[in-house]
Amino acid sequence: MENFTIVKNNKISLKDFSPEDTENLSKDNINDEYLCLQEKFSEFQNILYASKKFSLLIILQGMDCSGKDGTAKKILSGINPNGFNVKSFKEPTQEELSHDYLWRVHKYCPSMGNITIFNRSYYEDVLITRVHRQINDTIAFKRFKEINKFEKYLINNNILVLKFFLHISKDFQREKIEERLKNPKKHWKFSLSDLKERNFWDKYQQCYEDIICNCSTKKAPWHIIPSNNRWFRDYIILKIIVNNLQSLKLEYPKTNDNIQALINELNNSR
Repeated sequence: MENFTIVKNNKISLKDFSPEDTENLSKDNINDEYLCLQEKFSEFQNILYASKKFSLLIILQGMDCSGKDGTAKKILSGINPNGFNVKSFKEPTQEELSHDYLWRVHKYCPSMGNITIFNRSYYEDVLITRVHRQINDTIAFKRFKEINKFEKYLINNNILVLKFFLHISKDFQREKIEERLKNPKKHWKFSLSDLKERNFWDKYQQCYEDIICNCSTKKAPWHIIPSNNRWFRDYIILKIIVNNLQSLKLEYPKTNDNIQALINELNNSR
């Protein structure tokens, strides 16, 4: 999985990462391991929720049709719905625009014991704003430093931050947009903005490269996930999540009470 993890100051080109990569695995090869990972994730989430010492923030970024909604749905299947939330960030409201750009996201960060997925995030404020020249490069690079400090603050407050860039090819995106247009059941997923933003593909790729290079730190690296094959995308993301939760050495809370005395009291109350 080190192949997908980018650390700070690594200059990268997304062209060097194949969206088709599956590490020579097949869906059948990883099926048993995937089921095991799901069980582990469910168990870790139970302990996370019970102990309330840590929380988990998962950030999903990617081009249109990269599968952010599908990823959130897939990796959260089978876990306790009381302990997680998905927040999608659309175009900012007038109230949000009247505040600093981090204001609207901070209040949605997970409370202790909970898991939150950001479908898009504060990175939109150094991405789409830069692509469409709402901010210049100087402001963008200043915000990179602010974002690193913000994420360090979250980590210092026991929020595990996992960031995933869902990497797809331009041809794959075209196929998915065409599929949405041909299938009446998927028309609701299509927006004219999909075609408009597609014209800025190369600029988006450049901006993502700058984000990944400048906002990957040892404790909050970016993971570039090959996402043309959905099953491989889900497998790698789930594996990274489980490995990181395991590193927290989570434990169920213990009571200081005399267990036998409590049992005796319970039995005497019949």
